[in-house]
Amino acid sequence: MKAYIPVLIITLIASVCNGQTPTDKIIVPQTPAKNRITEAINQTPPAIDISTGSIIPDEGYCDQPYVVKLKDGTWLCTMTTGKGHEGQKGQHIVSCRSSDRGKTWEPHVDIEPADGPEASWVMPYLTKYGRVYVFYTYNAKNMREVIASTSYARKRVDTLGEYAFKYSDDGGKSWSGKRWFIPVRETRIDRNNPYRGKVRFFWGVGKPIQHKNAMYLGFTKVEKFGASFIALSEGWFLRCANIDTERNPDKLIWQTLPEGDHGLKSPKGPIASEVNLTSLSDGSLFCTYRTVAGHPCHAYSRDDGKTWTKSAFMSYGPKGKLVDHPRAANFVRKLTGGPYKGRYIYWFHNNRVPGWDGRNPVYLLGGVEVDGPDGKHIKWGEPVAILYDKNSKTRISYPDFIWDEGLYITETQKYIARVHSIPDKLLQSLWKKTKAEQGAAADTDEPRR
Repeated sequence: MKAYIPVLIITLIASVCNGQTPTDKIIVPQTPAKNRITEAINQTPPAIDISTGSIIPDEGYCDQPYVVKLKDGTWLCTMTTGKGHEGQKGQHIVSCRSSDRGKTWEPHVDIEPADGPEASWVMPYLTKYGRVYVFYTYNAKNMREVIASTSYARKRVDTLGEYAFKYSDDGGKSWSGKRWFIPVRETRIDRNNPYRGKVRFFWGVGKPIQHKNAMYLGFTKVEKFGASFIALSEGWFLRCANIDTERNPDKLIWQTLPEGDHGLKSPKGPIASEVNLTSLSDGSLFCTYRTVAGHPCHAYSRDDGKTWTKSAFMSYGPKGKLVDHPRAANFVRKLTGGPYKGRYIYWFHNNRVPGWDGRNPVYLLGGVEVDGPDGKHIKWGEPVAILYDKNSKTRISYPDFIWDEGLYITETQKYIARVHSIPDKLLQSLWKKTKAEQGAAADTDEPRR
């Protein structure tokens, strides 16, 4: 710890001289990744080594292995894959099926082919009547380069085009030959992009949810690209009011939320990406999303996504400490079965490593609803390490959560995707380590840093 003292003193002096509060500039030393992995292994019960999971087949690169459980118990997994690296030509979307909870998989079925324009970031949705829709970013004009400040960003053409969808009525064995485009409402961030809205930049992660008989899908709009690819972004949502009742895709009714010209932003920094949703018991919506500030954001909506509470860094509870998280996706889910039905889990990495790293180990928080002055809030417990890799540089991300007589988690490191069965003792510990059920009502006070 002594090695950090001079740095902290210098930082304090510099911040005062610049008229800034110390907390704006001080970087608190983080526990080294190797030590955090050791802690995850020695935890009681221990976290899971990802090498023990069942592999989901891919073509080389693989991302977002999301699963819907069909009515006959079959798992249908959709994925973005390709023979190159992320963002390279040939990136496309596929599906595959498993009848044994992810231990083995049937061969891939192309939803969009590898020799077509880039199709990426696929998200599945199972309707109440059994049809499976998939939503994805589609490079409809087959653009080969975009306006950007770096060569890397110029060559990335997988985050632009149209928000497309297809469907399957046979459980993913085949997909509609036709694709449809969602009429996403143009907003300020589109008009400010390098093409003044004539080309749109966006992507989505996670799975859509059902809320009050409508489907909600979170996605990100992008204004500009820089050295780290995405340089300015906002969080948005698509609502489809009749997808569970209307079987003609041409008649689906779409709405872009929130209302107005601005999406969800970060209190600090230019990045607000990868919004992820869940529905609360009082009819509210809760979302989390990525930033570059060392903490994720959260927000609540009390009017079905039309407006949202002022964006704030996520905290453990009322006036509680902030949740630490790097520049990585973070996910919230409501459990749908078993003894934890109606409770919430939250996926994050419990550190503030700058940039894209720091995604190993993975931690979960267990959450319960508490009453607040404006409606239900989620109060979170203490971090529990859930997954790790012995290589500290491994990035574990973009999970899905499937309840099938127990909790299963999918994840990827961009080159291997796996399924993990989560032992009940490990899941149970999310609520044993907290008294969240007895927590006081949440409030809107600014949490301490």
